[in-house]
Amino acid sequence: MAIAQESPVTTTAKARAGDPCVVVIFGAAGDLTKRKLVPALYNLLTQKLLPDRFAVIGVTSAEYSDAEFREKLSIDIREFATTKVDDQLWSWFDERVRYVAGDFQDPNLYEKLKVSLAAVDKQQHTSGNYLFYLATAPQFFGEIIGQLGRAGLTTEENGQWRRVIIEKPFGRDLDSARALNKEIKKTLDEGQIYRIDHYLGKETVQNMLVFRFGNGIFEPVWNRRYIDHVQITVAETVGVELRGGYYDQSGALRDMVPNHTLQLVAMTAMEPPISFDSEAVRDEKAKVLHAIQTLSPEAVLTHAVRGQYGPAMTDGKRDPGYRTEAQVNPQSSTETFVAVQLAIDNWRWAGVPFYVRTGKRLARRVTEIAIQFKRAPKLLFQEAGIDEMSANMVVMHIQPDEGISLRFSAKVPGPTVTLGAVNMNFEYSQYFGAAPATGYETLLLDCMVGDPTLFQRDDTVEAGWRVVEPILDVWKALPPRDFPNYASGTWGPSEADHLMEREGRHWRIIG
Repeated sequence: MAIAQESPVTTTAKARAGDPCVVVIFGAAGDLTKRKLVPALYNLLTQKLLPDRFAVIGVTSAEYSDAEFREKLSIDIREFATTKVDDQLWSWFDERVRYVAGDFQDPNLYEKLKVSLAAVDKQQHTSGNYLFYLATAPQFFGEIIGQLGRAGLTTEENGQWRRVIIEKPFGRDLDSARALNKEIKKTLDEGQIYRIDHYLGKETVQNMLVFRFGNGIFEPVWNRRYIDHVQITVAETVGVELRGGYYDQSGALRDMVPNHTLQLVAMTAMEPPISFDSEAVRDEKAKVLHAIQTLSPEAVLTHAVRGQYGPAMTDGKRDPGYRTEAQVNPQSSTETFVAVQLAIDNWRWAGVPFYVRTGKRLARRVTEIAIQFKRAPKLLFQEAGIDEMSANMVVMHIQPDEGISLRFSAKVPGPTVTLGAVNMNFEYSQYFGAAPATGYETLLLDCMVGDPTLFQRDDTVEAGWRVVEPILDVWKALPPRDFPNYASGTWGPSEADHLMEREGRHWRIIG
């Protein structure tokens, strides 16, 4: 059952273009830049959201001239753009690209960058506003920020702003996250730090706020009286690909849960903010993360499941097991799947379990939030032989197909009373039209206009690590003895099903 195709009734708040600025990308020759950042900047240009006074400076250790770096980006954009590249628009972008080569640990690099920024400011009239994007390995975060500070490139004066976007992972555990926060705050104020989580750039994630607080029918039942449980799935069909070296030191828990997954929990469970001011929204998200009960060592054994994928045949092709992937230890005990039952210790959610799962080489690539409501009593239908009522469910589909669906019961046509589950589906692309996007457009634009709503604050980063820290500790002390314990192309180890089945629940079947 689909939403009727009517002309959408919209209330529009016009987006403003970003402030004049220079975007400096550290790690500009890497995958993130060519696959996501430059295509996202190009999409903002096509939507007239890039400022007229704008430039990009790429920074890596590779020796490129300005012309060579532009040529590289011109080739990459035609491979990774989410829409057909307009030669005239790309020419406008291309002539605003510069390049600086050097070692991230060498102070001379930052002096060269300072000279280049001054020249770009003069040429493109970018007002001395700089956005530094750290698309680098995590070990360089503190080093780069410290070097920028010592070069005088993070000082804000005369109305100029200086902001830094930091990619995940932000630390490896609670102690390292705290240490990194402390280190970068020697140079930057919290208001200059934008810890990015690209999941929060997804339309459906942002729509959670509108869905809950912009509609009168959902928020009254968004609590423990009506909701039975919440399931959050972040599943990938791919393995570790070229990231084996990093992933084997990280694992699914570190890689996905403290950031992406818990941000989805916070968006689902937060209280209504007093306004859509960035700090009001982030305050409510922080409260949720602080209210999540930390697991005792004993509870970790019953409320957290880990898995590692093994080989399997898929569509006539043999998928390798994790331990045979490139740069992975053949005896690795690193988990590629995690499922955890969480509890939020506050008035709204007391007694409502939140089940989260994430993993590699699963049956489908999908990210979704499923809110299952308590079943209606079957008293009215007992004489008709109805043994069990189907539960209502709202599903927020985040990727790959963004939208929202609602499941409810209806009578099947016929002379007898037979109930059937019906899905009412809303898809963004069908109703509003598909806008080419990488997921980074909104976040880059927000940083250019100084809106940190969708970025993580220092306290939420640390709160996320506080939730996973007991699990990390127990799993480190008790190495797994059954890895690999699920085949590629399945939904993970059977223990993940038992996690819900022991309380009479089941993971949603995702077809």
